[in-house]
Amino acid sequence: MAQGKTLWQGLAQGWLRLHGRLPLSYHHAVARFLGWLIRCVVRYRVDVVKDNLKKSFPEKSAKELKAIEKKFYHHFANILTETLWFGSCRGDHGRKRLRDSHIVEITNPEVLNRLFRERKQVMIMQSHAGNWELIGGILNYTYTEPLEITTHTFAITYLPLHNKFWDSFMGENRQAPVADMDFTGYVPSQQIARTIFSNRDKHFCYSFITDQFPYGPNRKYSLRFMNRDTVIMPGAATVAARTDMAVIYLSFQCREEGGYTMTFVPITEHAGSMDPLDITQKYFNLLEEDIKAQPWNYLWTHRRWKKE
Repeated sequence: MAQGKTLWQGLAQGWLRLHGRLPLSYHHAVARFLGWLIRCVVRYRVDVVKDNLKKSFPEKSAKELKAIEKKFYHHFANILTETLWFGSCRGDHGRKRLRDSHIVEITNPEVLNRLFRERKQVMIMQSHAGNWELIGGILNYTYTEPLEITTHTFAITYLPLHNKFWDSFMGENRQAPVADMDFTGYVPSQQIARTIFSNRDKHFCYSFITDQFPYGPNRKYSLRFMNRDTVIMPGAATVAARTDMAVIYLSFQCREEGGYTMTFVPITEHAGSMDPLDITQKYFNLLEEDIKAQPWNYLWTHRRWKKE
């Protein structure tokens, strides 16, 4: 049995892996019921969602907010079931399954390719929109021009979970499509500075989720986001500025027919010429535009505004 994994944890992981092999259409059908169950029976963070929506959209009526809430929980359930399905996309067959599903389509791969060639070091700043758990399959989402990044020139940063079993399970799940490809780019946030320094002379691309409530003692920076004073983490932008990376915002939107689109939106080609707070402000401005366009497409269950 792997590191500290109990028999029940091993059985649970095996069941989840087998369940993930069922068709994506099955998982989306389950999500329709699961969303109702989480919202109406379990009532998972319903009060948090209602409060976040009400304060973020003060101009909307109670009826409009209720509709967004219901649509959000369906979207939230899709994220859960799609993530489980994604974890089964392993090996050549799994990668073909992922690609054939069109669960994500990149609209403009040429933008990332150009910056990767010309600027060498590229940072992708993303958020809890779309389905962020699918980022590990990024090499399979292009249908026009293939991405020039590879499993050896791409890194995903993450914040380790407190529960060791779930941290291990989610780590394996997020790397499923590259599990057999000697991928070493799944990097805990505490080690990312060292990783960037070691790759400073190479072409390399990094993905950062940048909309969390700040962890650690440094909570002195804030800006206006979704009609609220919001404490931010400018760490990713600071690293990008110090190493003069190109910085891209990842717009991760829902398609009407299901699935998602990824669109690369350049923030700056020379982060060294900008104040990190200005980079972060541009990122949050772009994110706010996306949320207003698709109000349900954001993780409203997380306590983004903890100390108002």
